Amino acid sequence: MRLIVFDIGGTTVKRGIWEHQRLSEVSSFPTPATFDGLLEKMASSMHRNDRQFTGIAVSAPGAVDQEQRKIRGISAVPYIHQRPLFDELEQHFDLPVMIENDANCAGIAEVELGVGKEAQNIAFVVLGTGVGGALFVKRKLYKGSHLFGGEIGLLKSQNDQTFSQNGTLVKAANIYSEQTNSCVDGKALYALEENGNVLATMLLDKMHEIMANNLYSLQVMFDPELIVLGGGISGQPALADELSKRLFEQLKKEGIEEIMPSIKCCSFHNNANLIGAALNFQKKLPSLMRS
Repeated sequence: MRLIVFDIGGTTVKRGIWEHQRLSEVSSFPTPATFDGLLEKMASSMHRNDRQFTGIAVSAPGAVDQEQRKIRGISAVPYIHQRPLFDELEQHFDLPVMIENDANCAGIAEVELGVGKEAQNIAFVVLGTGVGGALFVKRKLYKGSHLFGGEIGLLKSQNDQTFSQNGTLVKAANIYSEQTNSCVDGKALYALEENGNVLATMLLDKMHEIMANNLYSLQVMFDPELIVLGGGISGQPALADELSKRLFEQLKKEGIEEIMPSIKCCSFHNNANLIGAALNFQKKLPSLMRS
């Protein structure tokens, strides 16, 4: 099996080749403004390679409806939604196509080959500009009754803001920048904390507490044995230990510390979506061949 794999994002589209259970030749191009532009760039990236592909695996934003073969909802790439996208891609490239939500793809990569490969019930939490996620029950992706399983970013705090609105590193860095009339990103905010900056320390402490609060809600609702942290912040080596400590204290306060999950940062980081899309295609290949 040899797949061409695409990860469609609001700013860039990443592509890679999946063969012998390995991702190679990863590159990217700016996300085109139109669907025709996307088809043209995908074709160009495929024609650079002289060998045949088994199919096309895609990671994309939105609620991917496998039965209706389209993507519901909205995202930063509006032209991929509410159209027969699976059929259009298959007809254009004359290859079988499988598409899955980007957070689900990242979760699949971690469950199948990464830090979740020994666990049964797993929550994957993507901590990026917003918050996304994926849930796995007995190692199978759980998408829910309305394809909204794993939309962890919509969990609400007592202040009526969602996890995505008030619990991210991007949000904390933006607040620091506004209050100090500067321009810092999340990495710089952690560096400021290490150097003893009081405001950076306060903002990161608040952010960690909000994250732990939402992980508490996730744990008592879903009760996974493992929570995997993804997104850019997962590169912070102390993050998993920090959130584990805070979550344990919250569970202990309610007398339910025995349900404490393991918390780990992800393995694949920037390539997780591509790897997960390829693995998802492999799982679905028998049904594709029958259709």
